[in-house]
Formats: sequence, C-alpha cells, structure tokens
Amino acid sequence: MKQEASTTCKAPMDGVQCKFEYLEHTADVYIVAYGSDILELFSNAGLALFETMTDISRINEKVKKVIKALGFDLESLLYKWLEELLILYYSENIMCREVVAEKIEVRRVTDGVEYELLGFCSGEEFDLSRHIPRIEVKAVTYHLMKILLSESTWKAYFVLDI
Repeated sequence: MKQEASTTCKAPMDGVQCKFEYLEHTADVYIVAYGSDILELFSNAGLALFETMTDISRINEKVKKVIKALGFDLESLLYKWLEELLILYYSENIMCREVVAEKIEVRRVTDGVEYELLGFCSGEEFDLSRHIPRIEVKAVTYHLMKILLSESTWKAYFVLDI
C-alpha cells in the first residue's frame, strides 16, 4: 500500500531530504524514516506512526508523555519505541504531534548489552469531531525492519500491521 507522505517531506537539509516516506507494500504500511543522527531517526519514526493514523498537523500539544523503551539491539529498540507509542494511543487515546527521542544509553548486562531510549511525545486525545482518522495501525512488526547508516544519513525501515 502506498500513501502520500503529505507534509512530512521537506526541502533537503544536512543530507536528509524528509522525515519519512511510505514505500510500496501489498497489505500493510511500509515506512522508511530518516535522521541525521540516531535520535532524530527514532523521533521521525514515531512521527511516521502517528501520521499514518491521522493528520498530525491538526493535533494540539496539550499533554506531554514520557516514553521509555528497552532493546537488545537498535532494531529491537525501534520496535519497542514504536510499540510504546502505539500503546499510548490504545491505552489513553493520545495522538502525538511531536515525538522526541532525547537519549539512548547503552549498558552492559550479563549476557551482552541493553539499549535504553528515553523520550517524550506531546499531543492530545483523539477526537473524531476534530481529527480525521486515516489508517488504524494494529501493531508494529519486525518484518523488513532494518536500521542503516549510509554516509551521514540514518535510515530505519519498518512495517506497520493494519
């Protein structure tokens, strides 16, 4: 399924042409998010999740929620980050206009390393009288998920189950 990224693509800056793009997929939503660093990459992936579900430009920043995710590598960290954002929507009906990954810590644990991501999102409760629903995202998947660094641009590929 291909969607238009609406206002998500911006003029090129620092080698990053847009925050994210929708890619071709037969049944689900396939996204590539971009970032000039890993934190911007995770922030833009979060924006892509909410933009898939509604036009985030119509969301007001009334509440701020802290988001924490743990992973054993960058892909599992991205999965958990997006899953925590989706849980926020399904548990509190909060749609976010701004998603910011503030800090990633890497800790040694007994069987390897653990990544911890701390960030926040700002938004409001989804209201059908003011917000236009797009696609209902049921889950984040590991299908086709990968994170790449090419030259100075980070890319995260992931699929949202609809």
